[in-house]
Amino acid sequence: MNSTFQTIFGLLGGLAIFIFGMNMMSECLQKAAGEKMKSILSMLTRNPVLGVLAGALATAVLQSSSATTVMTIGFVSSGLMTLPQAISVILGANIGTTMTAQLIAFKISDYIYLIVFIGFLLSFVTKKEKLKNIGQTIFAFGLLFTGIEIMGSVMEPLASSPVFLKMIEQVSHIPVLGVLVGTLMTLVVQSSSATIAVLQNFASQPAADGITSIIGLTGAIPILLGDNIGTTITALLASVGQSKDARRTAAAHCIFNVSGALLFIWLIKPFAALIRWLSPGGAEVDAISRQIANAHTAFNVTMVLIWVPLIWLMVKLVMRIIPDAKGKEEPERQPGFLDRRIISQPAAALELVAREVVNAGKSVHEMLSLAGTAVKEGNARTVEMIREKGRSVQKTYDEIMEYLADLFAAGVLTEEQASQTAGLMYVLSDIERMGSLCCETADAFRKGADGKRAYSREASVDLAKSLEMIQEMYGQAVQALMYGDTVSAEKILEQRNQVMTLDIGMRRAHMERVNQGRCSPAMTAAFTGILHSIDRMGNSCVNMADAAMSGTRFTYFLGGLPG
Repeated sequence: MNSTFQTIFGLLGGLAIFIFGMNMMSECLQKAAGEKMKSILSMLTRNPVLGVLAGALATAVLQSSSATTVMTIGFVSSGLMTLPQAISVILGANIGTTMTAQLIAFKISDYIYLIVFIGFLLSFVTKKEKLKNIGQTIFAFGLLFTGIEIMGSVMEPLASSPVFLKMIEQVSHIPVLGVLVGTLMTLVVQSSSATIAVLQNFASQPAADGITSIIGLTGAIPILLGDNIGTTITALLASVGQSKDARRTAAAHCIFNVSGALLFIWLIKPFAALIRWLSPGGAEVDAISRQIANAHTAFNVTMVLIWVPLIWLMVKLVMRIIPDAKGKEEPERQPGFLDRRIISQPAAALELVAREVVNAGKSVHEMLSLAGTAVKEGNARTVEMIREKGRSVQKTYDEIMEYLADLFAAGVLTEEQASQTAGLMYVLSDIERMGSLCCETADAFRKGADGKRAYSREASVDLAKSLEMIQEMYGQAVQALMYGDTVSAEKILEQRNQVMTLDIGMRRAHMERVNQGRCSPAMTAAFTGILHSIDRMGNSCVNMADAAMSGTRFTYFLGGLPG
């Protein structure tokens, strides 16, 4: 095969193995440490320094600044993060992503196949999910370096190619051209970590003297700056169709990297001298991979130190670039939290699902209160409000179920996450059922109250009392699910018996009123239908209490974000 094609195919193959290993490692780290990542995000406060730290640590866990950025945009779009908070996380993510380059700079070529074998053995032999994820992470780490080794070996002939050396000379002496090359590389590959890995490998190729790098640090830094600009395209694409604040977050990411490139492009030689002084000594060809990694870290740390006290200015800039439309309000998303862009981060995605379930639960609680009012007053407007909320709950239910189906299909959930999610789906079904029963109860009472047929005052009082008991039971069930309150769960069983006793008494009282001519016989079917709906609501409350006592907890999903 032609040597040129061998080089091209080897480079593409090595890059493919590297990206596959990096993505696999990110996914396995998600499964092994996804819940810890939520704890990291819980550090988010109004203090921008903590926001930067949270973004850096989250990115170090995910091994992808793009993943952190996309996730942050999803949170901003859902209203769980403010714009200043999101910007501080984005700044931190730029520091966290430099960890990949630092790892790549280690010379572990003699141990790559041992790492691959240990990772394979651990994931193949063990049956414990956490150990299996750790083994797959080690295996993916080995694959990542295998890809790097392949790219390094196929690049060696390039050092003796006159045509290629002439091209490199042009890039080395024209920084703007280097920035453009780095930007285009990252736009194509969609991973700054991958393009920086290619740059580290390429720069490690010796020149004719066998000591200096083929491109040198001053030639590599402009390409590095371009890589940082190119990675912003992922954030910009993720923000398309999102809220204004989400688009502003993506714009802030872009401003951060572009402003850094515009500043450092004038300081390449002194910056390169500083990095050489900070990095280990020795022949340039041996040290340049670490120098590039250090330059990447120093660039991002410096820009974060510049921008952290100026977050207020960043907010003003992005709000000027993407202004609020005068006289127009942004349409409210329904449901408000769910975002399919973060399905690959299951811990965060499940937190959004849980928040949506909690919102649906609050809507049903309001519906129960309105149903009691409708029974007492028979107001058509109240019934319409119940119907409107019922339609909203039904839509939310459908959206959540579709979202969870996509989450399960993605295969990113751990066994524990899948088990807790199944419990959450069970609870959601009962919440949706109670919403439907509220609508049926209000409709049935309203129809029965129309025209000449009317419920007696005694019947209305009894039904209102029954609904109040259901509302109390429902509140206890939510309390049990939110905080693992087993006392509240056990109390529901006692209240359920009271509702059944009241139900029997109301049926008997109704028949007595019919016999006495105080209630129309034609009202019996509608009245007993309402009682049946209330009875089913009680069953749903018991189901929710059982779920709480079986270990389903909203606190398992919540707690990673403010709001």
